[in-house]
Amino acid sequence: MIQKNKILNGIDVSKIMIKKIKNSIINETGSGKRFPSLAMIWINNNESSKLYVKKKNIACQDVGISTKEWIFDNSVQEKKIIELIKTLNNDEKIDGILIQLPLPNHINPNNIFKTIHPKKDVDGFHPYNIGCLCQKTPKLRPCTSKGIITLLNQYKIRMQGLHATIIGASNIVGRPMALELLFAGCTITITHRFTKNIKKHTKKSDIIIIGIGKPNFLNDQDVKSGSIIIDVGINKLPKEKKIYGDVNFKSVFPKVSYITPVPGGVGPMTVATLLENTLEAYQNKHQY
Repeated sequence: MIQKNKILNGIDVSKIMIKKIKNSIINETGSGKRFPSLAMIWINNNESSKLYVKKKNIACQDVGISTKEWIFDNSVQEKKIIELIKTLNNDEKIDGILIQLPLPNHINPNNIFKTIHPKKDVDGFHPYNIGCLCQKTPKLRPCTSKGIITLLNQYKIRMQGLHATIIGASNIVGRPMALELLFAGCTITITHRFTKNIKKHTKKSDIIIIGIGKPNFLNDQDVKSGSIIIDVGINKLPKEKKIYGDVNFKSVFPKVSYITPVPGGVGPMTVATLLENTLEAYQNKHQY
């Protein structure tokens, strides 16, 4: 049990998760079974992708998951990625397939995700896996939203009956987050670019999840006293090296009951959940 305070520390919780995953892999492989394996497909089109893949590789090595990378330049055609995925789907030595985002504009991510076999979909974005979550029979779940739920559960935060507002309706965070919170017993409001007066909703919310890429979008006057804030935003301001979230942390901190820092909140949970999903795919690959 983590000591109760206002900071939802993703680093501390991810360390707990990683220790459990590592021990599970030691137990699984102690009898001579092969180690779990993860295929990582990414397009060398920005520095962020390089950094994220590097972090994921290090995390995999730490717990005993073997990785293999396929790196393409920005001009790669969608057909080539799909052909590779089909090959990996049939490779019994590959347990999970990861597609590092973002993809170039000429590649449709929906076509990519639906090509991955659901049992190897460690990102949790295949329509089958999203459908299972929607029907309250979850299998592999999207890493960020699942990681947030894990974080809240680790701090013993009871979500049943709370009103949650999600700012941002992306397929990556907002929509799966809504399903997770609904599954947890929350009443959900989803806001997006067409929503009028977003802050009218945040002012009455018990939980706010925000991931829109707008630094310091939420301030203390925009949130209810005692609320729980989950900041998924990662922003860099011009001429600054510091990373900012979508929430003005200093302004909001005195007013809320819990808040995730940026960095050190949601990010580590997403990576740890990827490892958890890969282990799950390794253990359950014949159950689909």
